[in-house]
Amino acid sequence: QVQLVESGGGLVQPGGSLRLSCAASGTIFNVMGWYRQAPGKERELVAEITSEGNTGYALSVKGRFTISRDNAKNTVYLQINSLKPEDTAVYYCNTHPPHFPWGQGTQVTVSS
Repeated sequence: QVQLVESGGGLVQPGGSLRLSCAASGTIFNVMGWYRQAPGKERELVAEITSEGNTGYALSVKGRFTISRDNAKNTVYLQINSLKPEDTAVYYCNTHPPHFPWGQGTQVTVSS
């Protein structure tokens, strides 16, 4: 069973940037996605990337988030720029649709 470990979150001011990483313990050929879950809300998909590198984004993050992957390292990244307070959430990665057990996620807090 592939395990997913997210990292890179933190506390940033509005307008700041972060780069999140998701390391998988095995090779993933599937579409990979970054999800987030804000307090009191359901988990939502914010970005996805195929094994060939084709990407898709939720409207709320389009133009600010960039997903990428390094298949050789079994790692998926999420560059997040122009952060807004409403981006505050725990960020997770998984296949899309979700197939593997969820990791612990990485907390992103946007606050001045």
